[in-house]
Amino acid sequence: MATTLALLPDFLLILLGHALRRWLHLGDHFWGGLEKLVYFIFFPALLFNALARANLDWATAAPLLSTGLLIMLTGMVLGGLARWLFAMSPVSFASQFQCAFRFNTYIGLAVAAKLHGAPGLAAMGLLTGAMVPPANIAAVGMLARHGGTSLLSELARNPLVIGTLAGLLWNVSGLVLPVPAAQFLGRLADAAITLGLLAVGAALKLDHLPGGGYGSATWFLSVKLLILPLAALGLGRWFDLDAMYRDIALIFAALPTSSSAFILARRMGGDGRSVAWLISASTLAAMVTLPLWLAFGR
Repeated sequence: MATTLALLPDFLLILLGHALRRWLHLGDHFWGGLEKLVYFIFFPALLFNALARANLDWATAAPLLSTGLLIMLTGMVLGGLARWLFAMSPVSFASQFQCAFRFNTYIGLAVAAKLHGAPGLAAMGLLTGAMVPPANIAAVGMLARHGGTSLLSELARNPLVIGTLAGLLWNVSGLVLPVPAAQFLGRLADAAITLGLLAVGAALKLDHLPGGGYGSATWFLSVKLLILPLAALGLGRWFDLDAMYRDIALIFAALPTSSSAFILARRMGGDGRSVAWLISASTLAAMVTLPLWLAFGR
């Protein structure tokens, strides 16, 4: 109950975003612009600010990164089984496959910060930033036959990758951020989580039957929200992660699918509507499953 209450404000922001879209009639142009602003400016600033100032212990971070990678590989393997388990077109499968392992960074950072403060934010920023390249490699690779997007181009211009790498390089350099720069980045970071969660809520859509039907959709949702968190619990014990890193790994595994999965599917000529359905369903379901996993894992 305590975990649920701690996360309730963040989930209420998601629901508020959905309500504001319906009440204010601001339209796709406004919400699309807000999501781009968060994705390209606010969240990279948050990642850079958190990692540049963090006291990173690489000896203990390595097992966390290994745990995250194994969690993601589990999602890829199980997600790939859907092609043979359900009647799905190649395009629809290639689009929905990524929903078994991609993660919503906005929610992950919000939850990590709420439970563990600045150290949790830095740990989640490091983990999600490190997992963005393999997630994009798998997703773009599966969709590559349906579009002309270059994998290297996707990674090189991904703002989360850029923000993470820049923050790590600054941290390793030993330099100290000038006070005005730190305050400026802090203001951007403060806006990131609130606006990011509002944008997640505004993007919720469940008005279209996903390709492959509800059977394949249930499979992808079960892999992402049930099997991967269970794997995270086992891997956390296997790698003997400390309490905070176990929480971070579990949060990462239990996150709903990122809205960037829809953007990628649409840009590469995939089944964007089915991906949007899975993103929305996983986000709503995670409001229940994520607090339960955290309560169970403690």
